Amino acid sequence: MSKHIIELVDVVKDYDGTEALKGINLYIRQNEFITFLGPSGCGKTTTLRLIGGFEKPTSGRILFEGVDITDMPPYKRKVNTVFQKYALFPHMNVFENIAFGLRIKKLDKDVIREKVSKMLHLVNLEGYEKRSVDSLSGGQQQRVAIARALVNEPEVLLLDEPLGALDLKLRKEMQLELKKMQKQLGITFIYVTHDQEEALTMSDTIVVMQSGTIQQIGTPEDIYNEPRNAFVADFIGESNIIDGIMLRDFRVKFAGHEFDCVDKGFGTNEDVDVVIRPEDIKLVPMDQSPLHGTVKSVIFKGVHYEMQVDDRNGYSWIVHSTRMAPVNTDVGMYIHPQDIQIMKKVSPV
Repeated sequence: MSKHIIELVDVVKDYDGTEALKGINLYIRQNEFITFLGPSGCGKTTTLRLIGGFEKPTSGRILFEGVDITDMPPYKRKVNTVFQKYALFPHMNVFENIAFGLRIKKLDKDVIREKVSKMLHLVNLEGYEKRSVDSLSGGQQQRVAIARALVNEPEVLLLDEPLGALDLKLRKEMQLELKKMQKQLGITFIYVTHDQEEALTMSDTIVVMQSGTIQQIGTPEDIYNEPRNAFVADFIGESNIIDGIMLRDFRVKFAGHEFDCVDKGFGTNEDVDVVIRPEDIKLVPMDQSPLHGTVKSVIFKGVHYEMQVDDRNGYSWIVHSTRMAPVNTDVGMYIHPQDIQIMKKVSPV
């Protein structure tokens, strides 16, 4: 198991009486690609800035390899940051932009040339040394910004929505490139995004945040398949979330019908949230399921059809299937007990 390189202990950040972070406790492992994921204002960028030293917590501690760095200025921390706005120097060419931090350290010219060449190879920009940064595409500029950060050999790289300015195709390409770089370099990447697909694609670990709190920490598979609450389920991919009653262990009632499930440990007749992914609903003949509905809309999504099915009790279901049922068709909806996820109701944060 990798050692903990960064720890946040009871970290609170207050802005003029408003708590942006509400007692965060978190550890980050060495060589991990960890992503802070959540909607705008959830505290993910604030957390990143605290780790980078650009902000100080109102209370709590930040440790780096066991040493308290809470009051340490950014330039003394073994971290570098890549922002969404790359902040490249327009009067310098690609080589000089990447070499900037090394020249500040007054390293030997041959050492600088060797290190910059290594970075240019890593980010696939060999031969671009003398190019003006203004002549580069957005993706190339982003690669320069990453190379400039990595050339200083930080133990941790902080990335604050670095792909946000790129178009969809290039963003997907760079997701794979960043993950590849992280594996090659073997350093810790701490990534901030509001893009669920990006987090699922790139991360070893995802930290889902809402209103200054951590809602769930886990692998992409855990976060998607076993969300801890309705917020996580709704934020990570599409979900059908409806009110239910946990009748007893392994038995739940929702949408006017009782169903077997695999959950236990709830109170008898406890109000719960029932979460069902659209791809886990199978359209079947009416006599094969007690849950019936009428197809109200069909959208072709490329790899599947997305259908809205309204049932007899007033619920609207989103169903993903490779088989399309035409609008106004009456259908049955079968849900395997394994695919019915039961969650305790939580008060809004």
